[in-house]
Amino acid sequence: QVQLAESGGGLVQAGESLRLSCVASGNILSINDMGWYRQAPGKQRELVAGISNSGSTSYADSVKGRFLISRDNPKNTVYLQMNSLKPEDTAVYYCNANVLVWRGNIYNRNYLDAWGQGTLVTVSS
Repeated sequence: QVQLAESGGGLVQAGESLRLSCVASGNILSINDMGWYRQAPGKQRELVAGISNSGSTSYADSVKGRFLISRDNPKNTVYLQMNSLKPEDTAVYYCNANVLVWRGNIYNRNYLDAWGQGTLVTVSS
């Protein structure tokens, strides 16, 4: 009923920047909270940044001052601008969104917690 398509990952050197994008599609009526998670080799998945439907943002301590999350509601898109990248940022980054969808008709509605398939970010020193 809803799909998240991620893009923007790649290989960069320390100190460089990347911008990740995530586009939601499907039977979407509205999108509530959105966020980016990451999972590094040998570590658990962690929340990197989140943004509410009102625009309120939060960040993991390790990325504060370097990363910026934003959203474009008409495009059903969330972004993660990553600046001053460090080797410790190397991970698979996952997009997450809580989406209000309709099924069959627009009066049959429910919320879904959707995940992207992940995009790899590798930062070399």
